[in-house]
Amino acid sequence: MYRKTRGFTLIEVMIVVAIVGILAAIALPAYGQYVERARRNDAKAMLLEAAQYMERRFTESRSYIPVTDAVLTSAGFAKSPRDGTAMYNITVTRTATTYSLTADPSGWTPKECGSMSLDQLGNRGRSNTATSVSDCWNR
Repeated sequence: MYRKTRGFTLIEVMIVVAIVGILAAIALPAYGQYVERARRNDAKAMLLEAAQYMERRFTESRSYIPVTDAVLTSAGFAKSPRDGTAMYNITVTRTATTYSLTADPSGWTPKECGSMSLDQLGNRGRSNTATSVSDCWNR
C-alpha cells in the first residue's frame, strides 16, 4: 500500500520565503514614509494651534512678549504629539510684534523637511533645503 505524502517541499517553502521577502522590501520603506508623514502632519497641526494661541494672547495684551516657552508648555503646546513620546519639540522666539514657532524633531531624524517653522505672517519654513516648503507643508 502506498501512502500519500503530505506537507510542503523545501522548494515550495523557499518560494514562499522569497515572495514574503520581496513584499517586505517594498512595504517597509512605504510604511516608514507613512509614519514620518503622520508625525509631520501632527507637528504642523500643533504649530497652527500654537499660532492661534499666540494671536489670542496678542489680542489681549497687544504684545507677543508674555508668551514664553513655559506659557506654551502650560497651554499644551510644548511637544507633538501632546501625549506619549515627543516626536517634535515646539519652541517660540518672539518680540513685541513678531514671533516664530519652530517644531524641532526630538529623538529621530526625518528624511524630509527637518525642523518646520511658522511666523506671525503665516510664512512657513523648513530646515531641510532639499525638500521644498510646499512639499513639507502641503503633503
